[in-house]
Amino acid sequence: MRNDQLSVQSMNFAVKIINLVKSLKENRESIISNQIGRSGTSIGANIREAQYAHGKADFISKLQIALKEANETGYWLELLYKTEYIREEIYRSLDTDYTSLRMMLIASINTAKENR
Repeated sequence: MRNDQLSVQSMNFAVKIINLVKSLKENRESIISNQIGRSGTSIGANIREAQYAHGKADFISKLQIALKEANETGYWLELLYKTEYIREEIYRSLDTDYTSLRMMLIASINTAKENR
């Protein structure tokens, strides 16, 4: 089990996303729940892949994919909130987590690029 901050936060976020998907499916929402389930869990999967990358370029590429997935997840969260599938406090909490992950990914990508 990884315990660097980015891995831990992405795993915790994925768990929250899976729990959100369960709740959405209980309320018979399946279109957005499928999308956010894929993008929200893909963040951590790509971070995990980056840890075993084949060189610096591959490492950066995996983190950039994770960042794209995070941005997509942010879109789905906002859409769920605006369509009243999730309450404001749930949206705010998940949005804070997503923003933190996004900022860490950007910092990691920039650091990796500088150290090329």
